[in-house]
Amino acid sequence: MIGVDVNQALVDCINRAEEPFPGEDGLAEKLAEQVPAGMLRATTNYADAIPNADAVVLVVPLLVDEQSGEPDFAWMDSATRSLAEHLSPGTLVSYETTLPVGTTRNRWKPLIEDISGLREGRDFHLVFSPERVLTGRVYADLKKYPKLVGGLSAEGIRRATEFYEAVLTFDPRDDLPRPNGVWDMGSAEAAEMAKLAETTYRDVNIGLANQFARYSDTVGIDVYRVIEACNSQPFSHIHRPGIAVGGHCIPVYPRLYLSTDPDADIVRTARAYNTTMPEYLVERVEQTIGDLQGQSVVVLGASYRGGVKETAVSGVFPTVAALVARGARVSVHDPLFSDAELAGFGFSAHALGDPADVVILQADHAEYCELSPADFPGIKLFADGRNVTPPENWIGVPRIVIGG
Repeated sequence: MIGVDVNQALVDCINRAEEPFPGEDGLAEKLAEQVPAGMLRATTNYADAIPNADAVVLVVPLLVDEQSGEPDFAWMDSATRSLAEHLSPGTLVSYETTLPVGTTRNRWKPLIEDISGLREGRDFHLVFSPERVLTGRVYADLKKYPKLVGGLSAEGIRRATEFYEAVLTFDPRDDLPRPNGVWDMGSAEAAEMAKLAETTYRDVNIGLANQFARYSDTVGIDVYRVIEACNSQPFSHIHRPGIAVGGHCIPVYPRLYLSTDPDADIVRTARAYNTTMPEYLVERVEQTIGDLQGQSVVVLGASYRGGVKETAVSGVFPTVAALVARGARVSVHDPLFSDAELAGFGFSAHALGDPADVVILQADHAEYCELSPADFPGIKLFADGRNVTPPENWIGVPRIVIGG
């Protein structure tokens, strides 16, 4: 197996059998086993990897333009062109990056055919098979969830099913309508839609939870008790409210869906509503403590979620921006990032034990559940943006949550 990446440092790291990022369960062990055995190597050279491959799987990131909200295909277009330049007849090409509906058929097929001179369905087969894994537990999720496959031809589906059944194993699951394994979605478009739908559902659900939470704040209701009660019967699955929805997936994929369904007002409203939550919590802090001008405010967590060293669309950025706009003196703490790394994001690093007026929990790192006022001498207010800390840890200091 050969991995291709444009980042030479990452390639070198893989070839040394070192994990390029921390926190992915089982990755270090897999690299230590497979690289020395010659089962895996990495390169930056497409010509070294693509020719005569049985299958090529693309997982290059698809970005979204911050101004227009439209997909930015630059990285994927580049990777596809490089792939097509070296494609051999008989190869199966599978895209796993989440895509707007119709992209596999209408963008990748003609691009690969034009560059390679090969014909899809005759000389090579093209399918879409979305990744459905969560950072930190990729190996477990690959076994747990069905592998969805959608192709442009029956033969492409057959080849893709054969490939994924050969490289993956699946946990038995009695809760599914059919056996866990490779599921034929009937078309590339259906597979594209399935990935967008399952992720957009989460964003819309969180938006609804945030709406309930903000209303609860106005009438003095504990929304978490309400949600627990609602979810005690099988027809309600309300998610948890919170300060931010971050990561590569949930805040991004609804915008990919909207790029081909501009009439999806429910999706657009939820996405817009979720982006207001950092500002909302800072407003709650300001209402509780007063003017933030000159106040020392610590934001706990640069990561977009606990236990993951990743800042993609993290709530830390709008939270810090909202505080700075009010004249606060802001610093950031994260156990997964060094002071130099935080400085690289433009943040001043906070050391536990240093004084603070206000503390806002943005990422639910497990370490933060052990904190108390003693870790922040002089603290006047603790705002738990995820409602994950034990209230008893903060006796004697005002503690606020969203919807609590």
